[in-house]
Amino acid sequence: MARRRKGLPINGVLLLDKPKGVSSNHALQRVRRLFQARKAGHTGTLDPMATGLLPVCLGEATKFSAHLLEADKVYRTRIKFGEVTTTGDAEGDVVERRSLPTTLDRDAVEAVLERFRGEIDQVPPMYSALKHQGRKLYELAREGETVARAPRRVTIYDMRPLGWEPDGVWLQVRCSKGTYIRTLAEDIGAALGLGAHITALERLETGPFDSERRLSLEALEAMSDEERLAQLLPVDVMLEHLPTLSVAEIVAQRLLLGQRAELADSQLAPGTTARLYRDESFLGLVELTAQGEVTPRRLVDTTALNSGGA
Repeated sequence: MARRRKGLPINGVLLLDKPKGVSSNHALQRVRRLFQARKAGHTGTLDPMATGLLPVCLGEATKFSAHLLEADKVYRTRIKFGEVTTTGDAEGDVVERRSLPTTLDRDAVEAVLERFRGEIDQVPPMYSALKHQGRKLYELAREGETVARAPRRVTIYDMRPLGWEPDGVWLQVRCSKGTYIRTLAEDIGAALGLGAHITALERLETGPFDSERRLSLEALEAMSDEERLAQLLPVDVMLEHLPTLSVAEIVAQRLLLGQRAELADSQLAPGTTARLYRDESFLGLVELTAQGEVTPRRLVDTTALNSGGA
């Protein structure tokens, strides 16, 4: 007999301000314990050195977290020129030092930044969670191993300087999923012939979320249970980019049983993935077929939504 998972059926999305020095998983577990939630997951790892926006999904919201993994991101970072590290950031060991000019040539930096805007190929860093033959790359890197990594195509939609310093520059970067800011900094430093790594990284936006409502762990800990619950966003908040489909009770019941259902009239094209609602209640994701039917893709557990929590 399967063991029942402990905790409360808390459902929703929390916009956490991850602090520096803790892993995303550690921050996630602290949030889960504060809410006493049965299930929790995040929507894209931030390095321990990084800070900023980390949406945490609780309960039924975890079923839809993959939609934020695919989302564009916005970061603020500080690039320090003149030093190359093992990890591409300030937590690694310096493996190369290069002399810097007395005054940083801003025009030269701007010209190199322009080369990295748009679609570019990136080679993922060894210090990453990507896997090679079943093992995470950072585990191999810590053992002194280096393996070949295929380049990946990413997009830098926007990259602009926010401030200049004698040995570096602050940048704001809007990029596609899978972009490594550490690698971007290293590549910029290499193109300038100066070498580089990042000394600060903050995520400002991910998908539809910005930093306006993010909360620190300390602020959450100071709240009452009721105040914490009031901070949760609804389960479907990550899916607002998808069209909606409202159905009658009889159609909703068939879909919730995992069955296809006929749809009398819909303006949505076959193959469309849509958010499903009965009245104003979110039921999950469905797909429209070429036969004028709707088929369930990922549904919420309505008993979990109705048994407590947000």
